[in-house]
Amino acid sequence: MRGVALLAIAVVLAGCGQRSDLRPRQNASLPPAPYGATATPTPAELLDPTTQQRPSRSDELLTESKARGDDPFALPPTR
Repeated sequence: MRGVALLAIAVVLAGCGQRSDLRPRQNASLPPAPYGATATPTPAELLDPTTQQRPSRSDELLTESKARGDDPFALPPTR
């Protein structure tokens, strides 16, 4: 019974997502402009992730691979 209640609560909470655009509250302003910026960003610009927050993925991992050299510290285990 407890599992059914938790499942019901999870389903209800999953349906509580916001479906409208984000706007600042009435009589509230947007955050101040970042240091060095010429203008205050709009809400859409604040929600758009930068390349540093979402870096592009590089799938070509083996195009510049090189043979590994000898490792002088790779010693056999001692017994």
